[in-house]
Amino acid sequence: MCANIVVAEDDVKQAELVRRYLEHEGHAVTVVKDGRTALETVRHQEPDLVVLDVMMPGADGLDVVRILRAERREVPVLMLTARSTEDDLLLGLDLGADDYMTKPFSPRELTARVRTLLRRNRRGPDPAPATVPASAPASEPEAAPDDEVLTVGALRVDPLRHEVSVAGTPVECTPGEFRILSAMAAEPGRVFTRARLLDELHGFDKYISGRTVDVHVMNLRKKIERAPRRPARLITVFGVGYKLTDPAKNVRHASS
Repeated sequence: MCANIVVAEDDVKQAELVRRYLEHEGHAVTVVKDGRTALETVRHQEPDLVVLDVMMPGADGLDVVRILRAERREVPVLMLTARSTEDDLLLGLDLGADDYMTKPFSPRELTARVRTLLRRNRRGPDPAPATVPASAPASEPEAAPDDEVLTVGALRVDPLRHEVSVAGTPVECTPGEFRILSAMAAEPGRVFTRARLLDELHGFDKYISGRTVDVHVMNLRKKIERAPRRPARLITVFGVGYKLTDPAKNVRHASS
């Protein structure tokens, strides 16, 4: 699978190493050294994938991915970061990065991650849009019937509209967060292992880290929990994984 890839990395030796490995895989690689040039290159080339270092002069990698997503560019982004704290990883995924690797990393693993992202996002050309009379107003997607909406207490997941709300308040979710939440809301109370949630995110692929699941879960907790550090909905089952529950039922069970 040959692709057009932009590598944004200001470390010359690191950039050269990444370029050589990706070109060995048959990809066409453009290397840039700062965030502003990365943005200009993506806008001009419309590449198949971006490998993006977080720490760069001008605009850093987080700024770049924020701007790309604000411009509704869906190019997959693999972030390279020397940071490994939860908040940093959470912010990168929250802004719209598809995956991340912390430095130092194995170049062979990087090429495997690239293959995974390209395979996930490979698709044929979109069908030609149907002709709509100028007088016909654009219609919004219909809400799913009540029996198809997933509810767990005050949490509501509408799979047709790709909408989430808690007690009537809309919650913005990334595609990865929505896939995890939808799977868990369909089977409330069930314990989902990280491996199962990885399947929901990326299919059966050993190159996506279970750490990605943990970051998505932390992100979701900040959005759906009253006290993210003391979660009542999205609960950790230590040594196993996570489960989604109704806090009201938990309180009743605890008091009975």
